[in-house]
Amino acid sequence: MTDTVTDRFLRYVVIDTQSDAKSATQPSTEKQKNLGRLLVEELLAIGLSDAHLDEHGYIYATIPSNIDKPVPVICFCSHMDTAPDFTGTNVKPQLIRAYAGGDIQLLGDPQQIIRVAEHPALRDQTGNDIITTDGTTLLGADDKAGIAEIMTAAQFLVANPDIKHGTIKILFTVDEEIGRGVDKVDLKKLGAQFAYTMDGETAGHIEDETFSADGVEITIQGVAIHPGFAKGRMENAIKIAGAIIDRLPKHLAPETTEGRDGFVHPVSVTGAMEKARISLIVRDFTDEGLASKEAMIEAIVKDVMPDYPGSSYTFEVKQQYRNMKAILDRHPEIVDNAVEAIRRAGMEPVRGSIRGGTDGSRLSFMGLPCPNIFAGGHAFHSPLEWVSRQDMERAVKTIVELAKVWEERA
Repeated sequence: MTDTVTDRFLRYVVIDTQSDAKSATQPSTEKQKNLGRLLVEELLAIGLSDAHLDEHGYIYATIPSNIDKPVPVICFCSHMDTAPDFTGTNVKPQLIRAYAGGDIQLLGDPQQIIRVAEHPALRDQTGNDIITTDGTTLLGADDKAGIAEIMTAAQFLVANPDIKHGTIKILFTVDEEIGRGVDKVDLKKLGAQFAYTMDGETAGHIEDETFSADGVEITIQGVAIHPGFAKGRMENAIKIAGAIIDRLPKHLAPETTEGRDGFVHPVSVTGAMEKARISLIVRDFTDEGLASKEAMIEAIVKDVMPDYPGSSYTFEVKQQYRNMKAILDRHPEIVDNAVEAIRRAGMEPVRGSIRGGTDGSRLSFMGLPCPNIFAGGHAFHSPLEWVSRQDMERAVKTIVELAKVWEERA
């Protein structure tokens, strides 16, 4: 009996695979390999004899070409980990058959309601089967929907050899949610020329542009002294950090920006009276936009510090990833073929930009150009996460059609 994409998805989401940014190991959590081992078993059962899990937690597999002519080797990629933002332990997926419209109250926590007003994509789902959590965990559609779709498409292609296609590679990564998804990918072993992450949102969408991203670390060295003898001498690093954060422009925050606006976002403040550290992320669609925001942050620090003449600071910028559009524009056929596949799968293609990044951002600059195709999930990283069966099935069909388009146009 053939597994449906929904069968696979429901099987995968109950396996806890949260990554952990505090861990220095790769993968950051061993439990990600629990899903990895299952996926390898299933890939081998499908007939992909080279499927394996490497020491870093990555899965590699190949669907061999079934034609004689040369076709570019393409890869489909999704990540196994789920976000640390909300618990992924003891996921209890709920299947709503033939959704009739209206708000969805989640059974495990009455306070958790997926409201149509806040999730307008639900308006396109009437009559579809929707999968949610019970409201006490995230679902893991980001990105187990993508994994289920790639697995189901692989099974379909192997079972239907009359569908002509070139060599297709499969890559499942770990630690994408903490920015390390492709740190140790072996691109030579993978052997693909072009790739697609199945990690987007709304059905029909393909994204060929991401934010460019940097991290900023500000360390404040204050002057610590016993508070009973502190007058005119103490310079509290915690207060200095607070003064810096207070001066960050409110119109350049994630909560006040949209579309192609960039932002500056403090993600962590730690420290004590003597020493404090502020970690920020900076996002923009252009490198120039990043540089101007980073200069603004350092100008704020320099403006604050003269009030604390005994204190000092360090300011460090770390590159995280860059807008993949610069690479993808050199290979227009990658997106053009995906647009055609989405159309053949019965949807109106929509090209867009991601206010974030994917494994594809890094892969593109590592030499594997890689846009992002929809996987169908919504409200990622939260207990309100949901996906519809029909949208996952559309993604499966898109993968199959994309394999055919590459063969036809070779």
